Amino acid sequence: MNGTAQSKPAFTGRMFLGIMVAFFGVVVAVNITMARLASGTFGGTVVDNSYVASQKYNGWLAQARAQDQLGWATPVSLNGARRVVIAVPGAAFAATGTAHHPLGRAADVALTFVSDGEGQLVSTTPLPAGRWQVRLDVRSGRDVKRLLEVLA
Repeated sequence: MNGTAQSKPAFTGRMFLGIMVAFFGVVVAVNITMARLASGTFGGTVVDNSYVASQKYNGWLAQARAQDQLGWATPVSLNGARRVVIAVPGAAFAATGTAHHPLGRAADVALTFVSDGEGQLVSTTPLPAGRWQVRLDVRSGRDVKRLLEVLA
């Protein structure tokens, strides 16, 4: 060494300001991005009025117990043509329903079903591509089984 020390650049107020602006710029950008993604994918409320829903809760439990006592096994699936298929335990069954896009990006699809003669009810309308929340009412006489399935 020849006696001269190399000097480091001084940490100035401008450098500190630049670091702080960059840091908070990243934080704000991430928050805006996350807020836009969250609000763009939220499908709405679960219940419109939680107080009214709480008053009906015991009735819903009683309906669920009655439905379980029917003993119907009714698996729901999509076939290759994207039609909803419900396996029913007999010939005297009918079903109706609605397919709802969970994010509300597509219109609801009303579903009607016909029997295929092999113990299955098949929707007359195929579902468009994507994930769908399907609400179904399967009936046999006066008995009704309500189903909520997610199909993709």
